[in-house]
Amino acid sequence: MRRGNLTWVSDFVLMGLSRDREAQAGLFVLFGVAYLLTLLGNGLIVLLTGLDARLHLPMYFFLGHLSVVDICYTSSGVPQMLVHFLQEKKTISFARCGAQLFFSFAFGGIEFLLLAAMAYDRYVAICDPLQYVAVMNLKLCMVLAAVCWFVGLANSAVETAITIRLPTCGRNVINHVACETLALVRLACVDITLNQVVIVASSIVVLLVPCCLVSLSYTHIVASILQIRSSEGHRKAFGTCASHLAVVSMSYGMALFTYLQPHSAASVEQDKVVVLFYAMVTPMLNPLIYSLRNKDIKAALSKLLVGSSMLRR
Repeated sequence: MRRGNLTWVSDFVLMGLSRDREAQAGLFVLFGVAYLLTLLGNGLIVLLTGLDARLHLPMYFFLGHLSVVDICYTSSGVPQMLVHFLQEKKTISFARCGAQLFFSFAFGGIEFLLLAAMAYDRYVAICDPLQYVAVMNLKLCMVLAAVCWFVGLANSAVETAITIRLPTCGRNVINHVACETLALVRLACVDITLNQVVIVASSIVVLLVPCCLVSLSYTHIVASILQIRSSEGHRKAFGTCASHLAVVSMSYGMALFTYLQPHSAASVEQDKVVVLFYAMVTPMLNPLIYSLRNKDIKAALSKLLVGSSMLRR
């Protein structure tokens, strides 16, 4: 595609992680297993939170949304990555690249926003337990979830539109494992000041602001917990937040380090690691982190297994 002296390409070539065939075969098996575990773990969380009445609570309402987002996020790029491990030339069409960029950025943003909503839920549960049921009603939960989805999708639409319009003057080789914003911006042959402004603004909206809200919530939570006199009360209060805090630390930590620091050519390999971390590791670990320390989810899983066993008989 050509407009004036500027050229847009019809497809891109992804360099991926390695050109060694044996290494790619090993990565295909490793990532394939991780992808299946992600689908299984998050799918199970969605099933349990939907079927078991004991999990029809605000915390599990948001957890169900988080699992749906994790499934969608990892599915936006990993299947294409697995296919590329088996191909000699790793090409992706312009349209598919734009779609991958949109969905990965959207679901990534929605996850950060959902984690902030979950932090607010924990804040109300610990700091104002007597009003918890009245405050965290179904209507508020649905409004918070809708805001997370709308802001994430709208933010991604703007980011994608600004990024995908960049001409590359015929350059179509992306030194990355997926169509990612920073990798595409590096290909541009025009001024990218607007893109840099949008990236910073986008990071503030879906990353920095939610992170600040989470920090504020946990500041109040810790202050409330320290006022509890019994050690049993301390343990129970920290236990209700431990899983969420672990996921928050894992999700926000690397994202803040990546998107809010100056970028250079040396950060290309780092960007690959970050994308793989969010595409594979975080979605796979989230259901494990929430289920291993949660008695309600364990009980719901046991009930489901017992019910399935009885049906087979």
